[in-house]
Amino acid sequence: MRHCFAILFLFGMTSTLFAQAQTDATATIKKEQAPVAEKPAEKKLTVAHIEITGSYSEGAGGSGLFSEVVETLGDVLQRLKKAASDENLEAVVLHINGPHIGWAKLNELRTGIAKIRQKGRKVYAWLEGADTKDYLLASACDQIIIPESGMVMMPGLRAEISFYKNLFDMLSIQPEMLRVGEFKSAAEPYSRSEMSPAFREEMEAIIDDYFRQIVEMVSTSRKLTAEQVTSIIDTGLFSAEEAKKVGLIDHVGYEDYITTLIKGDQKDVEVKYTKSYGKKKFDTDFSGFSGMAKMMNMLMGIEPTSRKSSNAKIAVISAVGPIMSGSSQSDFFGDESMGSTTMIKAIRQARDDATVKAVVLRVDSPGGSALASDLMWHELETLDGKKPLIVSMGDTAASGGYYIAMGADRIFAEPGTLTGSIGVVGGKIALEKFYAKVGITSSVVQKGKNAGVLSTTKPWTDTERDAMQKMMNDIYAQFTKKAAAGRKMEYEKLEKMARGRVYTGVQALSLGLVDELGTLDDAIAHAKKLAGIDPETKLERLNLPKPTSPFEALFGPIDPAARLGAGMAKSWLNQLPPEISSQLKNLDVYDLLAREKFLTVMPYNLMIK
Repeated sequence: MRHCFAILFLFGMTSTLFAQAQTDATATIKKEQAPVAEKPAEKKLTVAHIEITGSYSEGAGGSGLFSEVVETLGDVLQRLKKAASDENLEAVVLHINGPHIGWAKLNELRTGIAKIRQKGRKVYAWLEGADTKDYLLASACDQIIIPESGMVMMPGLRAEISFYKNLFDMLSIQPEMLRVGEFKSAAEPYSRSEMSPAFREEMEAIIDDYFRQIVEMVSTSRKLTAEQVTSIIDTGLFSAEEAKKVGLIDHVGYEDYITTLIKGDQKDVEVKYTKSYGKKKFDTDFSGFSGMAKMMNMLMGIEPTSRKSSNAKIAVISAVGPIMSGSSQSDFFGDESMGSTTMIKAIRQARDDATVKAVVLRVDSPGGSALASDLMWHELETLDGKKPLIVSMGDTAASGGYYIAMGADRIFAEPGTLTGSIGVVGGKIALEKFYAKVGITSSVVQKGKNAGVLSTTKPWTDTERDAMQKMMNDIYAQFTKKAAAGRKMEYEKLEKMARGRVYTGVQALSLGLVDELGTLDDAIAHAKKLAGIDPETKLERLNLPKPTSPFEALFGPIDPAARLGAGMAKSWLNQLPPEISSQLKNLDVYDLLAREKFLTVMPYNLMIK
């Protein structure tokens, strides 16, 4: 009886507790459903953050594992285009972090910034400090911010060219250099101890035009007079506060101050930054067997198979680096060379692909092998009558870089492009006296009066020198005649502008060596026009040639001939003592002459700062 009562009591308690729980739950639900005075949603301002840094290669960049790591010029310009078209963006912050860019890339980036501003979005430039090119890039933005510890250094322009003749004399090395054209100065650093009058005249004209461009860019962007800008440059170095006083920058502050500028009078807003805006995402999941297989494919540059598109395309062929015979090469640090075999394959692919409606050749090259340049020129000529060929010149399109461009339907250059240099240089070094210093002697058995013309031991005889000069004169005649035909110009007029002289894009336009000043996008738009395609039609881009795989970049070219050639090109340097050879690694013309005896090349170790 007692047990029954206890059970009934527990059951009653349980029922009571359950009923109470139901009541409480119902009350909670009603409470939650009751209207609550909501706080007004905080307004968010979305801001793109893009860092501008690195060298931005003109080519297709790496493939596979490192394609996402090294950003090309095309990659960063695409990010700027995305920011220009993104309606969700309030503003763009550019962190300009010491990019290593030439004058053409500078113009491309400034144009990309201008397109963002044209869409009504403000662009803020943040710099920790600025040299001339950093500042010129920043001046394209709406506002410039530098911290109080930063400096603006814009002291003007200076061209420095190193000359090695005295060193060679000390080592008893005899450079044997020949040229066609009094302005063909590529070999002067190795055969002279200072500039020739023609070389100095050429450099002064280039520096003058670059200086004019700087003054024009700054005065237009910052609403200063040309006289004010010239005075600023003559002063040269400014603290952040001084830079603000003279009108070079807008604010002295740290990066977080940009948030205050973006908010303005809007206090109840949140500024949300999208870091690395528009940058490609990189899949770093290499776990398991599939991850290992993915990594190996990426190392070898094997891209995932995809169905070939049948859509209409514009082929953009990147012609980047010194020109040589054989396969193109690139290393892990971004240095590239343009091989005729690789380029001819790319040109044929564009020519034979029915979906390709026009070809744009983007040139960033100081030239190189005369033979390789001519082979590529001829292959581009096969496009005539089949597909329009437009050339877009980058930082440099000189000598051999001009050779491959001169047959185009239209040539676009950037204002700061270095171009022209229509001339020929050739030669060798004679190490006989140097060898004698270190105890090496040689004996010679020879048949043929000019058999020693390619010897790296003895200097040329008179007949050998005459034979080399005649060959170079013939190459120069071919170059200038083809240039005159390509530019539809009388030979005598073209030849006067040739003679190895280098020009800026602005100077080349005034002389008729190029047709128009413009960016790569301008060249692509003109290619569409010549192909009869509506300007509003979006075409796919076929980027050629295929980028070098990480395996080749790390371990050298797979092509044995190319690898052998690269080894030969450095062989003479390797014969010198390490403490000397380390100082001569930048003798690029000699490096090319070890493989190619006749060059159409400009002095591409020229530094203008």
